[in-house]
Amino acid sequence: MRDYTPPPVEAKIILKSPLHFIAFGFGTGLSPQGPGTVGTLAGLPFWFLLNHLQWPLYLLACAGLFAFGCWVCGESARRLGVHDHGGIVFDEIVGFLVACTPLLLLDLGCWWLLAAFALFRVFDILKPWPIRVVDAKVHGGFGIMVDDLIAGIFAGAGLLALRQVLAFL
Repeated sequence: MRDYTPPPVEAKIILKSPLHFIAFGFGTGLSPQGPGTVGTLAGLPFWFLLNHLQWPLYLLACAGLFAFGCWVCGESARRLGVHDHGGIVFDEIVGFLVACTPLLLLDLGCWWLLAAFALFRVFDILKPWPIRVVDAKVHGGFGIMVDDLIAGIFAGAGLLALRQVLAFL
């Protein structure tokens, strides 16, 4: 859990290193307010790039981005000397893409994209069980990425539940 204030990182270090630049969500993680939320917004271009894919290919792309994220986030954290620095937000990008999976399966509209964003941020910020446990106990690049993967799965399930409730009404 990010219950500490990470040491400040100079923007020029992040912007000059391709590895840090990607891990910091193409610079969005440098936001002084809500870097996780701003970083999640960086997932939108990925969504618009990938949402035309059939869902199995979309999930394969998410898996590839997850694997890449394990390396890039872990290496960035190692070089900065801080596990899961608050500015490392590539994990939020991938978690958001996972949260959006039901949008492909059910051909839901743009308001549902906003709902996916909101639900993902709620699960990522509040970190209910088991997200909180995983966040605290799993380390390295995989640890950075996996709690957001779970938050994305929970948010996607929340979208499906919300759709069912609205269909019932």
